Amino acid sequence: MRESFEELVKIMDILRNKCPWDKQQTHESLKKYLIEETYEVIEAIDEGDFAKLKEELGDLLLQVVFHAKIAQENGKFDIYEVIYDICQKMKRRHTHVFGSDNFSTAEEVLQNWDKIKNNEKEIETITDSMKRIPKHLPALMRSYKVQEKAAKVGFDWESFEGALNKVYEELEELKECLSKNDKKEKIEEEIGDILFAVVNIARFFEVDPEEALHNTVEKFITRFSYVEESASKQGKKLNEMTLEDMDKFWEEAKKV
Repeated sequence: MRESFEELVKIMDILRNKCPWDKQQTHESLKKYLIEETYEVIEAIDEGDFAKLKEELGDLLLQVVFHAKIAQENGKFDIYEVIYDICQKMKRRHTHVFGSDNFSTAEEVLQNWDKIKNNEKEIETITDSMKRIPKHLPALMRSYKVQEKAAKVGFDWESFEGALNKVYEELEELKECLSKNDKKEKIEEEIGDILFAVVNIARFFEVDPEEALHNTVEKFITRFSYVEESASKQGKKLNEMTLEDMDKFWEEAKKV
């Protein structure tokens, strides 16, 4: 049996009328759920779990329908206007498919997409395009996108060596800051500069810094788990061990 999209819309109508929790929700209250569902979709993709992906895509779709329903109640738009607008956008921005343009590479398609997007949104400067990048994106991802836009007009290092030297420079500035016992705000600024510089190196090698850090976090958890389990096998608790003792297990974990 296949439920129709219209059935989902009807269910949302019923929930908004009869469910106390659903009736209370607003665009603001639902923001966290939209973010959570998006990340759960990404997790399902990373795990290669298609049953989970199917479920999470449904949860994400529900959020879209939910927001559209609230907007409809406020006289703004409904879900069918959302669908109409995205259909029109796809046709406008794929002029090589729905128009007369002829592009042979993905890069040409992206360039054309950006050109059309900038015209539609009246983006006239690189700064305008940077400001259009959502502020709620993860900071590493936003940094990458900002740097990409600057690089398109030549505001970039000639090679990764320049970006790498910038990391060293920022590290020295942090060391100086710490030696002078500067205020937290200054330390925060210098750490931000270091992270931004590291993102630049990642960009040179087309490495997603968000994904790179995610993988490192997972690696840390795996190795720390080994340390904790190894200590437990010896009847020890981590808070009773020295850093040197824990580091021995850590070195073992790196070889596993």
